[in-house]
Amino acid sequence: MTTAYDFHATSIDGKPVDLAQYRGKPLLIVNTASACGFTPQFAGLQKLHEQFAPQGLVVLGFPCNQFGAQDPGSNEEIGAFCQRNYGVDFPMMSKIDVNGAKADPLYQWLTAEAPGLLGSKAIKWNFTKFLVGKDGEVIKRYPPQDAPEKLAKDVQAAIAA
Repeated sequence: MTTAYDFHATSIDGKPVDLAQYRGKPLLIVNTASACGFTPQFAGLQKLHEQFAPQGLVVLGFPCNQFGAQDPGSNEEIGAFCQRNYGVDFPMMSKIDVNGAKADPLYQWLTAEAPGLLGSKAIKWNFTKFLVGKDGEVIKRYPPQDAPEKLAKDVQAAIAA
């Protein structure tokens, strides 16, 4: 059985990241963008990170430029923007595709495990969120308009599980 811990990514500064290093910890995986109406959610994601990282939560941001070209910058520019404007210090990964033929394997798996409304596997927009349990299985998918603060109760349950 495949879990989130079976995947690899590349950090925003180009280093390989084996998600197996997070085994036993809940994950909040989010496709992000720097020039989106939902971009202020970085502040809420950072707040969740600060509140729950000591209890094991790992927030992972995956920049994506597939929605309205709202993250056109380089990985270096995206990382600097997130740090400068929102104090982001949770792990940010290199820019990826989340839909289509070139979709990152992690996102292919996430969307198969937790389809959106009406069973659609496609990510509809930036800041779609996936909560993954300590066992590496998807607990829930959240639409972009769900503010990170709204996820706190589910995050607490995932930590306690």
